[in-house]
Amino acid sequence: MVENGHQQPPAPAPPPPTVQQPLGAARGPAYPPAEQLLQLNYCIHSNPSWAQTAILAFQHYIVMLGSIVMIASILVPQMGGSHGDKARVIQVLLFMSGINTLLQALCGTRLPTVMGPSFAYMLAVLSIINDFRDEDFPSEHERFLHTMRAIQGSIIISSFINMLLGFSRAWGEFTKLLSPLIVVPYVCVVGLGLFGRGFPQLATCVELGLPMLVFLVVFQQYMKHLHPSAHPILERFALLFCIGLVWAFAAILTAAGAYNNVREITKQSCRTDRSFLISSAPWIKIPYPFQWGTPIFRASHVFGMMGAALVTTVESTGTFIAASRFAGATPPPAHVLSRSIGLQGVGQLLDGIFGSIVGTNASVENVGLLALTHVGSRRVVQISTVFMFFFAIFGKFGAFFASIPLPIFAAIYCVLYGLVAAVGVTFIQFTNNNSMRNIYIMGLALFLGISIPQYFVMNTGHGPVHTGGGWFNDILNTIFASGPMVALIIGTLLDNTLDAHHTHDERGIPWWAPFQHKKGDSRNDEFYSFPIRISDHIPTRFL
Repeated sequence: MVENGHQQPPAPAPPPPTVQQPLGAARGPAYPPAEQLLQLNYCIHSNPSWAQTAILAFQHYIVMLGSIVMIASILVPQMGGSHGDKARVIQVLLFMSGINTLLQALCGTRLPTVMGPSFAYMLAVLSIINDFRDEDFPSEHERFLHTMRAIQGSIIISSFINMLLGFSRAWGEFTKLLSPLIVVPYVCVVGLGLFGRGFPQLATCVELGLPMLVFLVVFQQYMKHLHPSAHPILERFALLFCIGLVWAFAAILTAAGAYNNVREITKQSCRTDRSFLISSAPWIKIPYPFQWGTPIFRASHVFGMMGAALVTTVESTGTFIAASRFAGATPPPAHVLSRSIGLQGVGQLLDGIFGSIVGTNASVENVGLLALTHVGSRRVVQISTVFMFFFAIFGKFGAFFASIPLPIFAAIYCVLYGLVAAVGVTFIQFTNNNSMRNIYIMGLALFLGISIPQYFVMNTGHGPVHTGGGWFNDILNTIFASGPMVALIIGTLLDNTLDAHHTHDERGIPWWAPFQHKKGDSRNDEFYSFPIRISDHIPTRFL
């Protein structure tokens, strides 16, 4: 056979294999996990100018003032206290908030968190008030003083719960059981659990609260885009502009007689002159130890306060984790959480000595303010204590700002609490959020963290815990009325028992674990070390 010189055409090349892209990547950009929020203008170590620092610090003072006035306005009248007594209680709460904030910012977590009065103590304090309601006193002022002395004694004793948990490092060891999966519902409920102080309080004077909410959103989020020079000003200081605007509107309505013929509850919420703080507050008054008299110690009162002290440990820890995110820091390590809770106990001991009406925990609203302003500077919070001390000592000046109607503060809280709740969701990026196990745990912890406390709050006095022992009722009702406490219990229990070993990576443990040890991540010392090298001044035999 003879070849004809023609070759067969080559076989066509096989088509390239089709790579199946993830659905998110196929339809748009996929955002990788980010350990730090990239849109912060100032992080924990970076500081604005001194002028901006002072204004931002004053803003922190204004935001935390609402809780102080609310607590004093609820408790002092029920104790038989006068307007002057309420003004003095507000001064003490301000003064102790300044001390506790400095303790945490310098030696505790070192995060930019304001320490303020805690609502967790309300049930225990109300129980003490009810115990003295039927007793005879020479005057209502004597009833107030006697009740304050009983509150002092129970706060002093219960403070050892926080100190024991913190300085023994027991709390730090417990937090090592946490994972990003638990942190999601835990931190979410830190913000969502406070919904009762948001729109329900705003609606008590809707003509002030609703404009404040709308103005804050419009000024801070929309109007900052109108001009480049307006962007940083409105982003950081729109809150003060809105407060001044709505507060002036409230003063005009009050002076015009708009609230002369309304219900008493409306007058209390809307009028700018119903607090009577300016007329009753002293010009100068420095809080001092045992100013109400010698503390009274009763076992039945102490146990209720112990439950509240345990709740503040849980709530402060969740707030610290949220603050670390808004400050551009890594999650606080276990040893830092231990020392912060121990120092919180020291602060609570000082609360009892100086005569505060409730104990202290980390202020959720001030952490939300870090997110609102995009400023997580530690220095700003440290400077805010100057305003707390000044207005605590010079009562007339402090009373002027304390006369801001509470619905204005409630409108602010609608935004700030929402930001704290939302930052909890961001921890889901470090877990497998497509895992049905994870979805189950997060959903159950989140829902029950809101639903169970709501049941206990609605049925206080005749709920599931209604035994003959009032102190036992107070402990359990206080614990289960706290959303973060319930979410933490359920999340920790389920996450560490439900297929925990086989889902190590899905739970986000590889990302979370290094931050929980002192030397686990090189940035831990950068964010959480003491302001001076204490180890250089202590003999090595004591280290």
